[in-house]
Amino acid sequence: MWRVAGTMLACALAAAHVAAQQVVRYTPADKDLKFLYATVPPVATLNPGDTLETNTVDAFGNVIRKAGDTMAMVKGDNPLTGPFAIAGAEPGDTLVVKILDLAIESPRGVGALAPGFGALNTTSYTPMLNANLPEKIWFYDIDARANQATFHALDSSFSVNIPLQPFLGCIGVAPAGGEARSSIVPAEFGGNMDAHEARPGYTLYLPVSAPGALLYIGDGHAAQGDGEVAGTAIEVPLRVRLQVDIVKRKKIAWPRFENDSSIMAVGAYRPLDDALRIAFSELVSWIHADYGLSELDAYELLSKVARIHLAEMVDPNYVVVAGIDKRYLPKK
Repeated sequence: MWRVAGTMLACALAAAHVAAQQVVRYTPADKDLKFLYATVPPVATLNPGDTLETNTVDAFGNVIRKAGDTMAMVKGDNPLTGPFAIAGAEPGDTLVVKILDLAIESPRGVGALAPGFGALNTTSYTPMLNANLPEKIWFYDIDARANQATFHALDSSFSVNIPLQPFLGCIGVAPAGGEARSSIVPAEFGGNMDAHEARPGYTLYLPVSAPGALLYIGDGHAAQGDGEVAGTAIEVPLRVRLQVDIVKRKKIAWPRFENDSSIMAVGAYRPLDDALRIAFSELVSWIHADYGLSELDAYELLSKVARIHLAEMVDPNYVVVAGIDKRYLPKK
C-alpha cells in the first residue's frame, strides 16, 4: 500500500515480523463482550506481525435461537470481542488488519425487523405519524458444505438459497479524544461499517487514535445485500483469524480497504451525499500520495472508472465504499 513498502527498512521490518510472529488465541466469555468502542484495558496484546484467532457472537448475542424468541431477550446490539492492543501503535500511525479466514459457527443465521430500525421504518431521524413496522424474526439454514443459506418466507411457502459471503459487520478501533461510541455506529474509527470488504482476501487500514490502537470486532454476517435495508444481515457468530501490523507515522483520516486488484476508501456520515464526498476525497488523497497523480487528475480519473456501493443506510451514519481498479493507476 505505502511507498515505504519497497525500502530496505521495510524489508528488514518484515523479516523481523516473520521471526517474531506469534499466534494469539482468545475466547471471550459473555461478561467480556463490549458494546462500545472506547479506550479501555485490552483483553490481549499483539505484536506487529502476530496472528489473532478468536470468535465473535452474532449481533443479538447468540440469544435468538428458535421460534418464539423475541428481541426483548437481546441485552445489547452488536456485542464486540476485544479490544486487542497492538504493541507500539500510537496516535498518528495506521493499523493494518489482514483478514485471513472467517468461519461461520452456527447451523442457523438470524434476520429481523426491529421497530424503529431499518431504511423503510420510522426512526428518530425520520419520524412519521404511522406506526412502526412489527417485529419479525427469520431463521436461515446454513449449509457450509454447499456454501449457501436458505431464506424461508414467513407468509408463504417460498424459499430460496443465498450464497454465503461471511464478513465482519463491525471492525474498528478506539475513537479519538477518549470518546466512547456505540457498537452500532460507523465512523472515522471504523466500527459498524457493514462493508462486505471486511472478509478474507482484503486488508483493512484504520487510523490509530489511542495508544495500542485497541481493535474491536463483531457482528458476523453470513451474507448481506447492499444497504442492509431492513436493518440486519444474515447474523451469525464467526470464528476469526486475522493478522495485524502497523505503519508508523502514516496518518489516515478514514478507513481504507485494499486487495490484489483494487483500493477502496470508506465514508461514514449523514446525509448520504456527505458520506460519498468523504469516500471520494479520501480516495483522491490516497491516489495523490501513493501513486503520484495530482488531485485533480485523480478526481477526473475517478469520475470515469470509479466504483461505489452503499454498504449500509440504517445506522446512525450511512456508509459508502468507493474504489478503483489498480490497473487504471500508475505502476508503483
